[in-house]
Amino acid sequence: MKYQIACAALALMSSAPAFAQEEAEGPVTVSGSVALVSDYRFRGVSQTDKGMAIQGGITATHESGLYAGTWASNLAGWGQFGGSNMELDLFAGYAIPLGGATLDVGLTWYMYPSGADKTDFAEPYVKLSSEFGPVKGLLGVAYAPKQQALGNWYSTAASNATGIPDRPGDKEDNLYIWGDVSGAVPGTPVSLKAHLGYSDGNPGLGPNGTSVAPTGKYLDWLVGADVAIPGTPLTLGVAYVDTDIKRSDETYIRPNFMVQDADDFGESIARGQVVFSLTAAF
Repeated sequence: MKYQIACAALALMSSAPAFAQEEAEGPVTVSGSVALVSDYRFRGVSQTDKGMAIQGGITATHESGLYAGTWASNLAGWGQFGGSNMELDLFAGYAIPLGGATLDVGLTWYMYPSGADKTDFAEPYVKLSSEFGPVKGLLGVAYAPKQQALGNWYSTAASNATGIPDRPGDKEDNLYIWGDVSGAVPGTPVSLKAHLGYSDGNPGLGPNGTSVAPTGKYLDWLVGADVAIPGTPLTLGVAYVDTDIKRSDETYIRPNFMVQDADDFGESIARGQVVFSLTAAF
């Protein structure tokens, strides 16, 4: 299966440049990417049981600043909201020039096709980005209002163990604040990147025994580098991803919150991990 995924990614990569050239004319610009990653980390937590993922997205942007697009990834383990093996995000927004910066206001709809009911949720966001010479910076706030997918359906370790929610239908909200910094190393194809995020959500489990903010409040961070391969649309990436979620805080959401694969069964999915990626932009 991993071999098939890699072949599919490389096949799509090889056709990307021609597609981009055809779609670049007119008031609407179409761009996107496809990537093969060693682990899909969402806000520091593995969504693929610490396994590989193939991911891709496409965005249509109007010259006015309006944009819309979609992004998808395979899932495994904790990431399977509603039992789905796929995350499909739909998003739309408006990017507004603001002096030397850009203000981006939009909404993401997180979907889990073929999963259980009440696991999809909406999350509006606001992002402010700017460039300072070779350095790019971004500050973002995403706030998901109260929804059942974010609810604290299992409020205790005992109810989680039974698999029967003691608060079915509960609705909670979720706040995520983050900052990104990146910059090219002059005279090289290398760029450095860093990320810091703060999650504040429900401290329990949702309708399928999962949660966007697993322990309620926690930090996640990333430091890494990307290398653009000259003459190609390909970029190689490496990053160290981690969270401050303590093992003691994971106890009440186990066995959900751990690797389910037989080879690494029981390992934490929120500890430090080096993640590799191969991305083709078009």
